[in-house]
Amino acid sequence: MTSDRIAHARSFIDQIPQARALGLEILSIGEGRAEIRMPWSADLVGDPETGVIHGGAVSTLMDTCGGAATLAHPAAPAATATMSLRIDYLRGATPGQAITAQAECHHVTRSVAFVRAVALDEDTRRPVATATGTFTMEPSA
Repeated sequence: MTSDRIAHARSFIDQIPQARALGLEILSIGEGRAEIRMPWSADLVGDPETGVIHGGAVSTLMDTCGGAATLAHPAAPAATATMSLRIDYLRGATPGQAITAQAECHHVTRSVAFVRAVALDEDTRRPVATATGTFTMEPSA
């Protein structure tokens, strides 16, 4: 993986307003994989009684991580967009803990990338959510 592709993926994510608003931080990226962390914040809580982060924030985290994994694939596109994203929420994230998404772009065709992802808090044996998605493979002009 060239440093150009990694820089391109990082730049792409930095331009997403939701990613900035959620404080998303790239922990690692390369070879069709990405790991992105979202810190816990009271502003992201969906249920004030439990302190659990809203599912929409988790969805954005997983979507962004899937796009980053696609851009980091060796056959990386110039740009990508989400075509479909299925998320299975398995449990509420532990209040006060960051959530980390890990995504892998495991297969690409000329026009579609296929991605798997998982969202974890500190209890890494019990995922918060899992996802599968497809992303566009937009060639360079």
